[in-house]
Amino acid sequence: MSYTVPNISCLHCIHTIQSEVGRLSGVRQVEADLATKKVSVAFDAPATEEQILSLLKEINYAPAGT
Repeated sequence: MSYTVPNISCLHCIHTIQSEVGRLSGVRQVEADLATKKVSVAFDAPATEEQILSLLKEINYAPAGT
């Protein structure tokens, strides 16, 4: 899944997103890009898109339109 996250503004943002989302069970890969403000997440069960979106909102990096 890929999301546009307008709040990405620095390398600290990238690190926070990658470390927090990467801790979810089932998440295989997390990539965040400062230039495009995109976050891409590769995951399998038990992780769900709902869990990922909820966590991004919780850590103040809500994807656009959510």
